[in-house]
Amino acid sequence: MGEPSWQETLRLRLVERNARESAYAPIIEQYRRLAQQTKLLKERNVSLLRAMSTTRPNPSSSTVYVPGTVDDSPVKAAYITSLESQISSLRDELATVYKTQGQNAQRLLAMTETLREKEELSRIESENLRRARDDIHALRKKVEQHNELMSEKDRTHQVLHDEINTLQLELGQIEERNQALVKDNAKLLQRWLDAKQAEVNKMNEANEFYEDMKLRKDTGSTDANPASHDQESGNGETKRNSGATTTTDGMPSHAEKDVTLTPNG
Repeated sequence: MGEPSWQETLRLRLVERNARESAYAPIIEQYRRLAQQTKLLKERNVSLLRAMSTTRPNPSSSTVYVPGTVDDSPVKAAYITSLESQISSLRDELATVYKTQGQNAQRLLAMTETLREKEELSRIESENLRRARDDIHALRKKVEQHNELMSEKDRTHQVLHDEINTLQLELGQIEERNQALVKDNAKLLQRWLDAKQAEVNKMNEANEFYEDMKLRKDTGSTDANPASHDQESGNGETKRNSGATTTTDGMPSHAEKDVTLTPNG
């Protein structure tokens, strides 16, 4: 895998700095070579001038200078020395060129290897980017589906909320009607109980009146005619056994007094 991001950033900045600093390196090298050659030429010229000054004829002497004699050996020696120095300089320069060429070859190999690694890293990053884009596309589809689902749920929730509100209103109306019916039933039940209580009271009063009249009648018959009392008692007993609703004197019968009340009246 590739280097960490901060190391890669640092490496790129160092490469940019080296490229920026080495932008004028060839020009500087050329100036250096020119300066070196100028120095060598100056030294050669100085040595030639010195040799020429040693070979000038003496005006006071009658000897004439003839080229090719032994007197021009200092010039040759200076020239040879200059050439040897140039050769040495050229050799040094050639060695430097070879060294630089070797360094450049090593740098080229290193850069080739780095380029291969970068291409491999770029390929991996491209593959990761493609996968990330595919994942993003899939996630966007899921988000759209989720949004659609949430919209559908929101619509369903709104419909259910409206139905719940409607049902709550209906329930409130039903509860109000139930409360009204409960109150009406309580009133009706109370009226029915009051009516039945009034009927019971009336029947109790009638029974008491009947018992009182019967007692008075029985007492008067006993005092007037015991035989007639027995006959009337027998008639009254006969009528009660026959299930008549009234006695001989028009009073309610004992069976009507013993009516059992039910909740329905």
